[in-house]
Amino acid sequence: MSNSRSRSGFAARPGDAERWVKAPSAERRPSADQFTARLTIDVTPEMRRRLKLAALHRGETVADMLRALFEREFPKSDGGAS
Repeated sequence: MSNSRSRSGFAARPGDAERWVKAPSAERRPSADQFTARLTIDVTPEMRRRLKLAALHRGETVADMLRALFEREFPKSDGGAS
């Protein structure tokens, strides 16, 4: 058996679950519920692998990485067509 002390932070439960559940959302990671639409695209297995590796190296999820990319590439406009 492995030593439980070596994995103490892995999937650890919060010490005070009630406080954690009632905490403002800013203290927790934002959930996908705040987003109103799902976008599905087809990519090659190689592209999927590269996306996942890039996200892993950056320490974020593929979804978060792509949302940031979309925000940079398609910023909110003032209503005028460019």
